Amino acid sequence: MTEEQSRLVEAKTKAVPWKKWGPYLSERQWGTVREDYSADGNAWDYFTHDQARSRAYRWGEDGLAGVSDDHQVLCFAVALWNGKDPILKERLFGLTNSEGNHGEDVKEYYFYLDSTPTHSYMKYLYKYPQAAYPYDDLLKTNRERGRAGAEYELLDTGVFNEDRYFDVFVEYAKAGAEDLGIKISVTNRGPEEAMLHVLPTVWFRNTWMWSDHGGKPELRGTQGKGYGAISAHHTDPIFRESLPDYTLYCEGDAPLLFTENESNNKKLFGSENGSPYVKDAFHNYVIHGEKGAVNSAMVGTKAAPYYVLKVGAGETKVVRLRLTRTSAELDAKPFKDFDEVFATRLKEADAFYESITPDKVNADPDRALVMRQAIAGMLWSKQYFYYDLNLWLREHKVGPWCTPETREKVRNGEWFHMYNDDIISMPDKWEYPWYAAWDLAFHMLAFQAVDSDFAKAQLELILRNDYQHPNGQIPAYEWNFSDTNPPVHAYATIQIYMSDKERNGGKGDLEFLSYAFSKLLVNFTWWLNRKDRSGNNLFEGGFLGLDNIGVFDRSAPLPNGGYLEQADGTAWMVFFSQQMLRIAVELALHYPVYEEFVVKFFEHTMWIAGAMDRMGKQQDTMWDDEDGFFYDVLRLPNGEAFRMKVRSMVGLLPLTAVAIFEEDLMEKLPTFRKHAQQFLARHPELAENLHMPGTPGLAGRRLLATVNENKLRRILTKMLDENEFFGPYGIRALSRYHVDHPFKFTLNGHESQVSYVPGDSDSGMFGGNSNWRGPVWMPVNFLLYVSLMRLGAYYGDTFKIECPTGSGKEMNLFEVAQVLGERLISTFTKDSAGQRPVFGNEEKFQTDPLWRDNVLFYEYFHGDTGAGVGASHQTGWTGCIARIIQANGAFEGKDLADKNIEERAIKLGLGEKDVAAVVVATATK
Repeated sequence: MTEEQSRLVEAKTKAVPWKKWGPYLSERQWGTVREDYSADGNAWDYFTHDQARSRAYRWGEDGLAGVSDDHQVLCFAVALWNGKDPILKERLFGLTNSEGNHGEDVKEYYFYLDSTPTHSYMKYLYKYPQAAYPYDDLLKTNRERGRAGAEYELLDTGVFNEDRYFDVFVEYAKAGAEDLGIKISVTNRGPEEAMLHVLPTVWFRNTWMWSDHGGKPELRGTQGKGYGAISAHHTDPIFRESLPDYTLYCEGDAPLLFTENESNNKKLFGSENGSPYVKDAFHNYVIHGEKGAVNSAMVGTKAAPYYVLKVGAGETKVVRLRLTRTSAELDAKPFKDFDEVFATRLKEADAFYESITPDKVNADPDRALVMRQAIAGMLWSKQYFYYDLNLWLREHKVGPWCTPETREKVRNGEWFHMYNDDIISMPDKWEYPWYAAWDLAFHMLAFQAVDSDFAKAQLELILRNDYQHPNGQIPAYEWNFSDTNPPVHAYATIQIYMSDKERNGGKGDLEFLSYAFSKLLVNFTWWLNRKDRSGNNLFEGGFLGLDNIGVFDRSAPLPNGGYLEQADGTAWMVFFSQQMLRIAVELALHYPVYEEFVVKFFEHTMWIAGAMDRMGKQQDTMWDDEDGFFYDVLRLPNGEAFRMKVRSMVGLLPLTAVAIFEEDLMEKLPTFRKHAQQFLARHPELAENLHMPGTPGLAGRRLLATVNENKLRRILTKMLDENEFFGPYGIRALSRYHVDHPFKFTLNGHESQVSYVPGDSDSGMFGGNSNWRGPVWMPVNFLLYVSLMRLGAYYGDTFKIECPTGSGKEMNLFEVAQVLGERLISTFTKDSAGQRPVFGNEEKFQTDPLWRDNVLFYEYFHGDTGAGVGASHQTGWTGCIARIIQANGAFEGKDLADKNIEERAIKLGLGEKDVAAVVVATATK
């Protein structure tokens, strides 16, 4: 066990608060729903980036390379000024949804380079230009470009020409659970000496000025011998725990600046300030020379030492600080063991990552680097999220006493039960600084590789009574909790349970599993009652996270009063039912009372999967036998129905509904066996087009799948066709067939069209910053990757298919999965020319040794080139690439057909029989 793994154990079993301090500060609090008190619900315009330096937030805080405690009482981040910028750089800048030609977009270069799961060591890089930051140029040029044009990026402005910029590395190393060393290393990459002003800032989140206010905390400064000290005192009964006293030690003789974290009302609104010292005081002091802006008495709620660094060309200057529980011993020599702690924690981080990385990956430094940075990005994307919906809605004059019509006028008006006050994994802390239900499930599939306790806790969190709606719905995301995300929570639950079970020598966390099952049962019922309009097991769902994948906005009323029976909605429900079946089986093996649920979810799976085809007796079913593909079906009030023949991910998702069971399962569950036999005798038609578990496969395994062997072959023929779905960097969301054959649909004289668009969306649907009409998306690729492995675990060499289609190369499905995995991995790794496809045509990233190894994990990827598109730091579900690197590095194609697969799995530390767990469990040495 490594030192980092020991810390994880201490955090779990001894309540040592190793995770109390972490990167929990948001990177954008402005422009969020929480801060929106506008009349029209326009969050982006109500609280802008320009206001953020002067206006106190209501619900959270943001900062550059920041950390906070786990309730964001006390915050720390870095502020910078290059002497030319019009703004003190305290937070990341980006365009709002209406300002960017492809929606919102952060316009900064920053990288999450490293982190351990307890945040005992973390490293962040920010690249700061030495010229004035081109705010106006970025805004103006992007506004002038249409959707057909490329985004105008920071590198395009020329501000990094001649390498006139600073690399600002921010590192954290914990000497103890509440003792945080902070090292800021500034390197001048330019050809000449340059000045940089550095203000490492500590402040209290403003909790004392609102309707739920508590006592006001205090920061106070003192000057020691060779260092300054800022003491932090907080006593506030409104928080579930009082924050103890802390001290920020600041090396050197830098002056200490103090102000209040309170709004500059005079500047913003023309009214009087509550204090002469306000939030933007450091900006005014540093940039405008207003000496009276700061409190000379060295007291306040926001403070910073003020370092002015003269950095020669190629030189590095270091600022050292220490944030720790107040200690008389440290007052004498606060930096005595500083460098030793940093060296030790980095060495321990290296040992931790080596231990979870397969030998085959460790032997490839570039692949290991991608895996480590992917996980680091996920760990850095944790965020404290505070949102009391009852209070927020009351402040908007809405509550449970209002009529539904009144509540509908305010966003999330029916979610007044919600109270969020937790550390949560975010998709992206700038573009999406709020949790999203289906994103979170994929995050945890990656998190299980490093911190299974956090993964389980996050899945439980979203199911708690203060999150899940009383009607059973799981909240989608902050902009509309009532939107419908794909039901992947059960899948993440059983996968993490199985992985955790294998890691713990076959002992599973049944308390976690049974709790999750009880809440997921309510959610499953919600789906049945709300999304199956006709009670025929064909589901709608609407949005389902796939944005513009269809002809219409699927969240809005459809033309002529019609409605869609969605192939993806129905496939997701088969998938959901199968995962509930897997959970019920595991619980029934320990608690016989759950065997009834095994019966229930077997029958649900059969009904829903059978409804997708209805045996081909109707011309308007989802399965098109001529094309060999699944499509959505549009039903009109006059009884007409049309298959919406768009070859998209919608038709591939039925492949993910795959469940494998061991040979002796039926013997262990006799009641289920009896009922299953009776059910199939009464409804033999349901089994005609499915793959039933009656026929044993490789190693006696049993398979229950939505598609039988014939359908599987026909769908895969399209999916593995490089002229359709099988791109060089993964499975495209839409077939390239639609380049020359756009799908057109005319109704009431209005024509709608879907064409293949491999990169940025050419449509304004959903703001235009998302596109499912051609790019590669990691979450669905991950599901297809795992499903291919599962199918390979059943079929072995008895099922082979051309891969790619038309190549003449026959492969079993496990080998196909590995080929898909390699294509996904190659998006991020260097090719033979030393370039990373993810960087596209950005020459600086491709060729500069100071840029090319700082990997970005985008929201999605160009369907033909692999270039990153959308949010640049969505290391949430894109972080699943770390699991694919592990799995592809742990197994060879021949392994699954090997009779000794279980023995090999044990050697890898993965466990025994359940191959479903083997292929996604952590690959340890």
